[in-house]
Amino acid sequence: MVSTILPRSEMAGLSAIVAGAGRPVLLLHGVGLRAEAWGAQIEALRGSYQVIAPDMPGHGHSPCPSGPITLAEYAQAFLPILQELAEPALVVGHSMGAMIALELACRAPANVGAVAACNAIFERRPEAAAAVQARAGSLDGTIAPDPGSTLERWFGSAQSDERSACESWLLAANPRGYQLAYTAFAHADGPRRETLQALTCPALFATGALEPNSTPEMSQAMADLAPKGRALIVEGAAHMMPMTHAGALNSALLDFTQEIWP
Repeated sequence: MVSTILPRSEMAGLSAIVAGAGRPVLLLHGVGLRAEAWGAQIEALRGSYQVIAPDMPGHGHSPCPSGPITLAEYAQAFLPILQELAEPALVVGHSMGAMIALELACRAPANVGAVAACNAIFERRPEAAAAVQARAGSLDGTIAPDPGSTLERWFGSAQSDERSACESWLLAANPRGYQLAYTAFAHADGPRRETLQALTCPALFATGALEPNSTPEMSQAMADLAPKGRALIVEGAAHMMPMTHAGALNSALLDFTQEIWP
């Protein structure tokens, strides 16, 4: 059973799950979700590390932005958390959270010791960009969208505890917070090539072999551009890999922490 509600702390004006002690790992979720989406990773990492999983602005218990906000501004909202920490963190993001994680790694290299981008977008095809922007344009910010099509993209038709948890989070999401985040996500195209080439920290780019949007080709291309990059393609996984294939991702993250913090 997936835990859909866990205790929170306040960090730098955001609501966050904080667990464990040791070197810091910051976990950033995607649009429409909340910190509990990282439940399996929190359990796997908390025995050796301090794990911080905030709710994105306008999600969970974090306050909603007052108006339109860019992906770079979402990244800026998390920067004070990194600045509060005693040492650079491993920043792990999923979907939009992965794009924010990469933005933080590029903008604040003194605060990010390594980055792991899960199911990250890179150079969308024109038809894919048009589709996601059309979905963003259909949101009115007052009524929660029907989660059916989103769940179908993420999970297909199969029923599971993970699907049910995501459905509950999407139904409970702040419609305005969802609209603002999805709009920022839709109009971002991932990191620039020259930005990845200038990335100085170790970088893991992970996605599912069955992921139709944040494709294996995207993760491999980003890994090839980053000087210390590598790709992980998880067989049988699609967009919700951190939940549906938690064992494979957790093993990769634990191996990654051992490399960056031997």
